[in-house]
Amino acid sequence: MAHHHSHSGHGHDHAHDGTRAFATVTLVNLAYTALEAGYGFATNSLALLSDALHNLGDVLGLGLAWAAAVLAKRTPTTRHTYGWRRATLLSPLANALLLVTFSGALGWEAVRRFDAPPDVPALPVILVAAMGIVVNLGAAWLVRSGHEHDLNRRGAFLHLLADAAVSLAAVLAGVGMATLGWSWLDPATALLIGVVIAVGAFGLLRESFDAAMDAVPRGIDEREVHGFLQGQPGVQAVHHLHIWSLGAGEIAMTAHLVRPGTDDHDAFIDRVSHELDERFRINHVTLQIEHGTHCEHDRHDRAPHH
Repeated sequence: MAHHHSHSGHGHDHAHDGTRAFATVTLVNLAYTALEAGYGFATNSLALLSDALHNLGDVLGLGLAWAAAVLAKRTPTTRHTYGWRRATLLSPLANALLLVTFSGALGWEAVRRFDAPPDVPALPVILVAAMGIVVNLGAAWLVRSGHEHDLNRRGAFLHLLADAAVSLAAVLAGVGMATLGWSWLDPATALLIGVVIAVGAFGLLRESFDAAMDAVPRGIDEREVHGFLQGQPGVQAVHHLHIWSLGAGEIAMTAHLVRPGTDDHDAFIDRVSHELDERFRINHVTLQIEHGTHCEHDRHDRAPHH
Protein backbone atom coordinates (compact mmCIF):
# COMPACT_ATOMS: atom_id res chain seq x y z
CA MET A 1 0.00 0.00 0.00
CA ALA A 2 1.30 3.41 -0.91
CA HIS A 3 0.30 6.88 0.19
CA HIS A 4 0.91 9.87 -2.00
CA HIS A 5 0.40 13.59 -1.39
CA SER A 6 0.04 15.81 -4.40
CA HIS A 7 -0.38 19.45 -3.45
CA SER A 8 -1.07 22.12 -5.97
CA GLY A 9 -0.29 24.68 -3.25
CA HIS A 10 -3.39 26.84 -3.37
CA GLY A 11 -5.30 24.92 -0.72
CA HIS A 12 -2.66 25.27 1.97
CA ASP A 13 -1.94 28.90 1.09
CA HIS A 14 -5.60 29.85 1.45
CA ALA A 15 -5.96 28.03 4.75
CA HIS A 16 -2.90 29.74 6.20
CA ASP A 17 -3.35 33.23 4.73
CA GLY A 18 -7.05 33.36 5.59
CA THR A 19 -6.63 33.90 9.32
CA ARG A 20 -5.73 37.59 8.97
CA ALA A 21 -8.67 38.24 6.63
CA PHE A 22 -11.08 36.45 8.97
CA ALA A 23 -9.75 38.43 11.95
CA THR A 24 -10.17 41.77 10.17
CA VAL A 25 -13.64 40.96 8.85
CA THR A 26 -14.83 39.67 12.23
CA LEU A 27 -13.69 42.74 14.17
CA VAL A 28 -15.03 45.24 11.61
CA ASN A 29 -18.43 43.51 11.51
CA LEU A 30 -18.56 43.35 15.31
CA ALA A 31 -18.04 47.12 15.53
CA TYR A 32 -20.70 47.78 12.89
CA THR A 33 -23.16 45.40 14.59
CA ALA A 34 -22.80 47.30 17.87
CA LEU A 35 -23.38 50.61 16.08
CA GLU A 36 -26.42 49.31 14.19
CA ALA A 37 -27.96 47.76 17.30
CA GLY A 38 -27.51 51.03 19.18
CA TYR A 39 -29.33 53.03 16.50
CA GLY A 40 -31.97 50.29 16.25
CA PHE A 41 -32.82 50.58 19.94
CA ALA A 42 -32.68 54.38 19.82
CA THR A 43 -35.10 54.62 16.88
CA ASN A 44 -37.22 51.52 17.73
CA SER A 45 -36.53 50.22 14.20
CA LEU A 46 -37.08 46.50 13.82
CA ALA A 47 -35.41 46.65 10.41
CA LEU A 48 -32.18 47.89 11.99
CA LEU A 49 -32.46 45.57 15.00
CA SER A 50 -33.15 42.55 12.80
CA ASP A 51 -30.23 43.42 10.54
CA ALA A 52 -28.06 43.89 13.62
CA LEU A 53 -29.16 40.49 14.91
CA HIS A 54 -28.39 39.02 11.51
CA ASN A 55 -24.96 40.63 11.58
CA LEU A 56 -24.38 39.35 15.11
CA GLY A 57 -25.06 35.84 13.83
CA ASP A 58 -22.57 36.40 11.05
CA VAL A 59 -20.03 37.80 13.52
CA LEU A 60 -20.36 34.58 15.52
CA GLY A 61 -20.09 32.59 12.30
CA LEU A 62 -17.07 34.57 11.17
CA GLY A 63 -15.53 34.03 14.60
CA LEU A 64 -16.01 30.30 14.15
CA ALA A 65 -14.51 30.49 10.67
CA TRP A 66 -11.56 32.46 12.06
CA ALA A 67 -11.03 29.89 14.80
CA ALA A 68 -11.31 27.07 12.25
CA ALA A 69 -8.71 28.72 10.00
CA VAL A 70 -6.36 29.02 12.99
CA LEU A 71 -6.93 25.38 13.98
CA ALA A 72 -6.33 24.29 10.40
CA LYS A 73 -2.74 25.56 10.68
CA ARG A 74 -1.91 23.12 13.47
CA THR A 75 0.45 20.41 12.34
CA PRO A 76 -0.55 16.73 12.43
CA THR A 77 0.23 14.71 15.55
CA THR A 78 0.27 11.03 16.43
CA ARG A 79 -3.32 11.43 17.67
CA HIS A 80 -4.65 13.85 15.03
CA THR A 81 -2.83 12.47 12.02
CA TYR A 82 -4.58 14.82 9.59
CA GLY A 83 -4.11 17.81 11.87
CA TRP A 84 -7.11 20.04 12.63
CA ARG A 85 -8.06 20.98 9.07
CA ARG A 86 -11.47 19.35 9.50
CA ALA A 87 -12.42 22.25 11.76
CA THR A 88 -13.05 24.22 8.55
CA LEU A 89 -15.91 21.76 7.82
CA LEU A 90 -17.51 21.94 11.27
CA SER A 91 -17.50 25.75 11.41
CA PRO A 92 -19.98 26.24 8.51
CA LEU A 93 -22.31 23.68 10.10
CA ALA A 94 -22.45 25.64 13.36
CA ASN A 95 -22.76 28.87 11.36
CA ALA A 96 -25.79 27.55 9.45
CA LEU A 97 -27.52 26.40 12.64
CA LEU A 98 -27.07 29.86 14.15
CA LEU A 99 -28.56 31.50 11.07
CA VAL A 100 -31.59 29.20 11.06
CA THR A 101 -32.28 30.07 14.71
CA PHE A 102 -31.98 33.80 14.10
CA SER A 103 -34.22 33.73 11.02
CA GLY A 104 -37.04 32.14 13.04
CA ALA A 105 -36.76 34.78 15.76
CA LEU A 106 -36.79 37.62 13.23
CA GLY A 107 -39.81 36.25 11.39
CA TRP A 108 -41.82 35.87 14.58
CA GLU A 109 -41.15 39.42 15.77
CA ALA A 110 -41.86 40.88 12.32
CA VAL A 111 -45.26 39.17 12.07
CA ARG A 112 -46.13 40.30 15.60
CA ARG A 113 -45.41 43.95 14.68
CA PHE A 114 -47.60 44.06 11.58
CA ASP A 115 -50.71 44.78 13.68
CA ALA A 116 -49.30 48.02 15.06
CA PRO A 117 -46.07 49.09 13.34
CA PRO A 118 -44.35 51.86 15.32
CA ASP A 119 -43.31 55.18 13.82
CA VAL A 120 -39.64 54.90 12.90
CA PRO A 121 -37.46 57.86 11.82
CA ALA A 122 -36.38 57.02 8.28
CA LEU A 123 -33.12 58.96 7.98
CA PRO A 124 -31.13 56.97 10.60
CA VAL A 125 -32.35 53.73 9.00
CA ILE A 126 -31.13 54.88 5.58
CA LEU A 127 -27.73 56.11 6.79
CA VAL A 128 -26.91 53.15 9.03
CA ALA A 129 -28.09 50.59 6.48
CA ALA A 130 -26.09 52.31 3.73
CA MET A 131 -23.03 52.00 5.93
CA GLY A 132 -23.81 48.30 6.21
CA ILE A 133 -23.66 47.90 2.43
CA VAL A 134 -20.14 49.35 2.37
CA VAL A 135 -18.96 47.32 5.37
CA ASN A 136 -20.30 44.00 4.10
CA LEU A 137 -19.12 44.39 0.51
CA GLY A 138 -15.67 45.36 1.76
CA ALA A 139 -15.59 42.36 4.10
CA ALA A 140 -16.72 40.03 1.29
CA TRP A 141 -13.88 41.35 -0.87
CA LEU A 142 -11.37 40.49 1.86
CA VAL A 143 -12.44 36.82 2.07
CA ARG A 144 -13.23 36.31 -1.62
CA SER A 145 -9.96 34.57 -2.50
CA GLY A 146 -10.36 30.79 -2.71
CA HIS A 147 -14.05 30.69 -1.74
CA GLU A 148 -14.82 28.46 -4.74
CA HIS A 149 -12.89 25.54 -3.21
CA ASP A 150 -13.11 26.34 0.51
CA LEU A 151 -16.43 25.69 2.26
CA ASN A 152 -15.31 27.70 5.29
CA ARG A 153 -14.57 30.77 3.15
CA ARG A 154 -17.61 30.27 0.94
CA GLY A 155 -19.92 30.30 3.95
CA ALA A 156 -18.45 33.60 5.12
CA PHE A 157 -18.38 35.08 1.60
CA LEU A 158 -22.02 34.25 0.82
CA HIS A 159 -23.24 35.53 4.17
CA LEU A 160 -21.47 38.84 3.69
CA LEU A 161 -23.01 39.28 0.24
CA ALA A 162 -26.42 38.43 1.71
CA ASP A 163 -25.81 41.02 4.43
CA ALA A 164 -25.11 43.67 1.79
CA ALA A 165 -28.36 42.79 0.02
CA VAL A 166 -30.26 42.92 3.31
CA SER A 167 -28.78 46.34 4.09
CA LEU A 168 -29.89 47.52 0.65
CA ALA A 169 -33.43 46.36 1.45
CA ALA A 170 -33.28 48.34 4.69
CA VAL A 171 -32.18 51.45 2.76
CA LEU A 172 -35.11 51.06 0.36
CA ALA A 173 -37.47 50.58 3.30
CA GLY A 174 -36.17 53.79 4.86
CA VAL A 175 -36.70 55.65 1.60
CA GLY A 176 -40.26 54.29 1.41
CA MET A 177 -41.02 55.35 4.98
CA ALA A 178 -39.59 58.82 4.36
CA THR A 179 -41.35 59.50 1.07
CA LEU A 180 -44.60 57.54 1.37
CA GLY A 181 -45.07 57.27 5.13
CA TRP A 182 -45.42 53.48 4.98
CA SER A 183 -44.50 52.44 8.52
CA TRP A 184 -45.30 48.78 7.71
CA LEU A 185 -42.14 48.69 5.60
CA ASP A 186 -40.10 48.34 8.80
CA PRO A 187 -41.54 44.95 9.90
CA ALA A 188 -41.88 43.89 6.23
CA THR A 189 -38.16 44.45 5.73
CA ALA A 190 -37.42 42.50 8.90
CA LEU A 191 -39.54 39.61 7.60
CA LEU A 192 -37.70 39.75 4.27
CA ILE A 193 -34.39 39.61 6.12
CA GLY A 194 -35.57 36.52 7.99
CA VAL A 195 -36.48 34.81 4.71
CA VAL A 196 -33.11 35.69 3.16
CA ILE A 197 -31.32 34.26 6.18
CA ALA A 198 -33.37 31.06 6.11
CA VAL A 199 -32.83 30.42 2.39
CA GLY A 200 -29.10 31.03 2.57
CA ALA A 201 -28.72 29.01 5.75
CA PHE A 202 -30.55 26.00 4.31
CA GLY A 203 -28.10 25.63 1.42
CA LEU A 204 -25.09 26.06 3.68
CA LEU A 205 -26.55 23.67 6.26
CA ARG A 206 -27.08 20.96 3.65
CA GLU A 207 -23.61 21.34 2.16
CA SER A 208 -21.79 21.54 5.49
CA PHE A 209 -23.73 18.55 6.84
CA ASP A 210 -22.70 16.53 3.78
CA ALA A 211 -19.07 17.49 4.34
CA ALA A 212 -19.24 16.56 8.03
CA MET A 213 -20.70 13.18 7.02
CA ASP A 214 -17.81 12.49 4.60
CA ALA A 215 -19.94 12.85 1.48
CA VAL A 216 -18.20 13.09 -1.89
CA PRO A 217 -17.36 16.81 -2.31
CA ARG A 218 -19.51 18.88 -4.62
CA GLY A 219 -18.21 18.93 -8.18
CA ILE A 220 -16.71 15.44 -8.06
CA ASP A 221 -18.53 12.51 -9.68
CA GLU A 222 -17.60 9.29 -7.86
CA ARG A 223 -18.55 7.22 -10.91
CA GLU A 224 -16.24 9.29 -13.10
CA VAL A 225 -13.35 8.76 -10.68
CA HIS A 226 -14.12 5.04 -10.58
CA GLY A 227 -14.10 4.89 -14.38
CA PHE A 228 -10.81 6.78 -14.53
CA LEU A 229 -9.17 4.29 -12.15
CA GLN A 230 -10.74 1.30 -13.89
CA GLY A 231 -9.31 2.48 -17.22
CA GLN A 232 -5.70 2.65 -16.03
CA PRO A 233 -3.23 0.19 -17.60
CA GLY A 234 -3.24 -3.21 -15.89
CA VAL A 235 -6.17 -2.45 -13.56
CA GLN A 236 -8.70 -5.30 -13.53
CA ALA A 237 -10.96 -4.12 -10.71
CA VAL A 238 -11.53 -1.15 -8.38
CA HIS A 239 -13.13 -1.39 -4.97
CA HIS A 240 -13.14 0.33 -1.57
CA LEU A 241 -13.25 3.70 -3.31
CA HIS A 242 -13.89 6.52 -0.83
CA ILE A 243 -13.68 10.27 -1.51
CA TRP A 244 -14.15 12.93 1.17
CA SER A 245 -13.07 16.42 2.15
CA LEU A 246 -10.30 16.93 4.68
CA GLY A 247 -10.78 20.67 4.93
CA ALA A 248 -10.12 23.83 2.99
CA GLY A 249 -8.97 22.90 -0.51
CA GLU A 250 -7.96 19.36 0.48
CA ILE A 251 -9.74 16.26 -0.79
CA ALA A 252 -8.77 12.73 0.20
CA MET A 253 -9.34 9.46 -1.63
CA THR A 254 -8.61 5.81 -0.89
CA ALA A 255 -9.04 2.92 -3.32
CA HIS A 256 -8.05 -0.71 -3.75
CA LEU A 257 -6.84 -1.56 -7.27
CA VAL A 258 -6.53 -5.16 -8.50
CA ARG A 259 -3.47 -5.00 -10.75
CA PRO A 260 -1.73 -8.37 -11.12
CA GLY A 261 1.36 -9.12 -13.15
CA THR A 262 2.94 -5.66 -12.99
CA ASP A 263 5.96 -4.29 -11.17
CA ASP A 264 5.86 -0.56 -11.99
CA HIS A 265 3.79 0.34 -8.93
CA ASP A 266 5.77 3.39 -7.79
CA ALA A 267 5.67 5.06 -11.21
CA PHE A 268 2.02 4.04 -11.60
CA ILE A 269 1.01 5.55 -8.25
CA ASP A 270 2.91 8.78 -8.92
CA ARG A 271 1.28 9.23 -12.32
CA VAL A 272 -2.26 8.36 -11.20
CA SER A 273 -2.00 10.59 -8.12
CA HIS A 274 -0.86 13.52 -10.24
CA GLU A 275 -3.69 13.02 -12.72
CA LEU A 276 -6.27 12.74 -9.91
CA ASP A 277 -5.10 16.12 -8.62
CA GLU A 278 -5.15 17.70 -12.08
CA ARG A 279 -8.54 16.29 -13.16
CA PHE A 280 -10.51 16.10 -9.91
CA ARG A 281 -8.59 18.25 -7.36
CA ILE A 282 -8.05 15.11 -5.25
CA ASN A 283 -4.71 15.78 -3.56
CA HIS A 284 -4.52 13.20 -0.73
CA VAL A 285 -4.43 9.85 -2.52
CA THR A 286 -3.98 6.42 -0.94
CA LEU A 287 -3.88 3.50 -3.38
CA GLN A 288 -3.68 -0.14 -2.29
CA ILE A 289 -2.38 -2.34 -5.10
CA GLU A 290 -3.54 -5.96 -5.00
CA HIS A 291 -2.07 -8.70 -7.20
CA GLY A 292 -4.75 -11.34 -6.76
CA THR A 293 -8.42 -11.32 -7.71
CA HIS A 294 -9.63 -12.92 -4.45
CA CYS A 295 -9.01 -10.34 -1.72
CA GLU A 296 -10.50 -12.02 1.33
CA HIS A 297 -9.26 -9.28 3.64
CA ASP A 298 -11.84 -6.96 2.02
CA ARG A 299 -14.79 -9.29 2.55
CA HIS A 300 -16.00 -8.50 6.06
CA ASP A 301 -18.91 -6.55 7.46
CA ARG A 302 -16.89 -4.08 9.50
CA ALA A 303 -15.60 -2.37 6.34
CA PRO A 304 -18.60 -2.38 3.98
CA HIS A 305 -18.32 -0.84 0.56
CA HIS A 306 -20.37 -0.84 -2.60
